[in-house]
Amino acid sequence: MSPLPLPVRLAAGLVATAVEQARDLPRLVVEFPVTAVSQALQASMRVQQKVTELAIKGDRALGTLRPVEERPAWAVFDDEEPMERNGASTVSTLHQRSVRDAVVTLAADPAQPEAPVQTAAEVAAETATDAAPADDTATGPNVLPGYRDLTIPQLRGRLRHLTVEDLQALLDWETAHDNRPPFVTMLSNRITTVKEG
Repeated sequence: MSPLPLPVRLAAGLVATAVEQARDLPRLVVEFPVTAVSQALQASMRVQQKVTELAIKGDRALGTLRPVEERPAWAVFDDEEPMERNGASTVSTLHQRSVRDAVVTLAADPAQPEAPVQTAAEVAAETATDAAPADDTATGPNVLPGYRDLTIPQLRGRLRHLTVEDLQALLDWETAHDNRPPFVTMLSNRITTVKEG
């Protein structure tokens, strides 16, 4: 059998392709919106990426033209903030001023009798005592500052380091204020465990 001429074979191939495309048309119609949206999103992301790259290059170019501040005004470092203990600042600004004034007065008039010098720990203890009431209902008892905001797992982790008296103070505070059953149960169980241990 002799092969058919090339134009006939090409026409038959075109007809077969058209039939295949007609069969795939329902699937293509369903997939077309998804494909179009996907391609549009990809193009949008590429444009955003190029814009960002250009902005970074621009920042670098402009950075060489103007000096950068050694320390910007908005930069705050951890070591500049006063240390906090038990939810109260260890030394208040007012107390710092009074100590500074006392030192200046003593330095100016050495004939005055010497006043007892307080250590930093004593100053911190005085300030903490002045700043925190014995039963702060906003955050919890002094035994465990911030107690009211603790979750059960956080409380569980802190109970191991407390004495029976501290645990009892927490339980008394809890029953007098929030009276949350899971907290009352946990504190009661811990008191029993510590007493038996």
